[in-house]
Amino acid sequence: MLSLSTFRKNLPVFQVKHHLLTEVTKVPTAIIMGETGSGKTTQIPQYLLERGMSGARQIAVTQPRRVAAISLAQRVSKEMGVELGKEVGYCVRFEDVSSPRTRIRFMTDGMLLRETLLDPLLKRYSVVILDEAHERTVQTDILFGVVKGAQAKRAAGSHPLKVIVMSATMDVDHFSSYFNNAPVLYVEGRHFPVQVLHSAQPQSDYLFASLVTLFEIHKSEDSVGDVLIFLTGQDEIESAVRMIREVVRNPDHGLSKMVVLPLYAALPSHLQLRVFEPAPPGCRKVVVSTNIAETSVTISGIKYVIDCGRVKAKIHNPSSGLDLLRVVQTSKEQCVQRTGRAGREGPGVCFRLFTQREFEMLKDNTVPEIQRCNLASVVLQLLGLNITRVMNFDFIDPPSEEAIVGAVEELHQLAAVQGVEDWQVLKSKRHVLKETDIKLTAMGRKMLAYPLEPRLSKALLLASEHGCLEEVLSIVSVLSVDTVFVNPANKKEEANSAREKFTSSEGDHITLLNIFRAYKASGESKQFCEHHYLNRRNLSTAMNVRKQLRETCARQELEFNSCGRVTTGIRKCLAAAFFMNAAELQKEGEYLTVATRERVCIHPSSVLARCKPAVLIYTELVKTTKCYMRDVSVVDPAWLMDVATSYFKRKRLADT
Repeated sequence: MLSLSTFRKNLPVFQVKHHLLTEVTKVPTAIIMGETGSGKTTQIPQYLLERGMSGARQIAVTQPRRVAAISLAQRVSKEMGVELGKEVGYCVRFEDVSSPRTRIRFMTDGMLLRETLLDPLLKRYSVVILDEAHERTVQTDILFGVVKGAQAKRAAGSHPLKVIVMSATMDVDHFSSYFNNAPVLYVEGRHFPVQVLHSAQPQSDYLFASLVTLFEIHKSEDSVGDVLIFLTGQDEIESAVRMIREVVRNPDHGLSKMVVLPLYAALPSHLQLRVFEPAPPGCRKVVVSTNIAETSVTISGIKYVIDCGRVKAKIHNPSSGLDLLRVVQTSKEQCVQRTGRAGREGPGVCFRLFTQREFEMLKDNTVPEIQRCNLASVVLQLLGLNITRVMNFDFIDPPSEEAIVGAVEELHQLAAVQGVEDWQVLKSKRHVLKETDIKLTAMGRKMLAYPLEPRLSKALLLASEHGCLEEVLSIVSVLSVDTVFVNPANKKEEANSAREKFTSSEGDHITLLNIFRAYKASGESKQFCEHHYLNRRNLSTAMNVRKQLRETCARQELEFNSCGRVTTGIRKCLAAAFFMNAAELQKEGEYLTVATRERVCIHPSSVLARCKPAVLIYTELVKTTKCYMRDVSVVDPAWLMDVATSYFKRKRLADT
């Protein structure tokens, strides 16, 4: 076993340590390209600290995902031999493990962005490292502009801000140009050669082709070397895992042992961790994963990668308010990342289930999230930074004008902004928004205090008036985490039956409240969660989220009250926050959204899936095979008219 000191010296980044520090010292901004496994994320912050570049301030290291921020802080504190939370700490949503003594602070992009609301110049930091920049999350893209602006304002002072952008892969010229022609420094990784094999013919059924390829590998190769299969979503992965296990169990096929494991974001953490365990002797491990395994995690033992060439992406339509969730082709950048998974520990092979010609026709880079998502939260944060002309913000890749106008209108309807008088003029002449100062209202500033989607923030702020803040706190907390339901592919009916006692005829929000109450009453019992097919980790996270949100409510001096078992006030509160997400039943038995007259259905997972209430509000609208309303509640149309009379007169809400 190598000592930590020896291990650190064996990392590729150590070989270029002196060169990196020399070059970084010379410039205000540097871009560092380093392959996965090079050690750049854990070592470079330590090198900067050793060189004294933090001074009396801190070094911030941002990550797109909270799991990465926490695990990296744990790793670096161990390497430095210090207690986590002292010299090395982390800060993620609803959890801050750092102190005034902290010199290296790992954090999510979103948390650093929230800090800029109180400290636009980021004065507590001497260096900001924007890591995993290639993932191009919304928060990362905004950070680019905010940090670049803070750096420019501090340049003339005695404490300039140094910015380092790090990535495993990115459009180097584009990033360098955006950061004023910043130099690009390269760190080689520990990748082994990977043979890439393309399909001879296009594959219409990539799931079937993935399974065929797996069994060809398993029959023709020895059992040394595990397999990673990239598919697009939970249902597809569960289906593939089930089929593989059935084939392996059949003695007629004469296949040697194989352990098959799924990996996707909604999977409970103890099941996710199984993919990192080595396979038993004489047994091959097969991991079937979403794109979470592209860069976020490294699974040891992988020798073969099967790439279906697809990914599931959410695309927001600002005119309809619809989030289109669909399977799209990957970019070349993603293909390269997937291929690299096969060469982490030795020579590998990547089987691409598409032709060489199809690969050449792919986009070079993935479309940034900021160009395909709802921008309401983005605009709210920019306004909180006193950027009143949001359309003029220095985006590295600007979103569409339509998306920005839609976000401003949504905030206007929530009474969060002021400055626009005539929306029809704004929509027909969008250049007007470039010359208009949009400002936050008192309500908007209160909403900004919550790290939530604006409508959820509004629901909390209205809850006291409706006498149900304690209940809405619980509902919002559950909606703020990944799904609390566990639905094994072979036990879906059993899971639904186990949770039936929590079902409310008033909708999903009250059902989630019932589940949260029961979990809390059980003493946060593991057995309770297992018996009712609930994700204990996510419910525990929801408990922590609720605690943090409650503290924010206390700072805003909201009145804590409870409606007990009478839920009318809760649904009135949700209606007041989500009135733009209303849908009404038509004579033909289908629903139309009030705002855009879109044909929609209740999602099959909803407790109201077999009911036909006259009017509903929904938390989210997603299109897969159909346009589905997720997290729905029954509301009275009179409540909607009361909270937004002019809006519904314009949208023609039926007098149901």
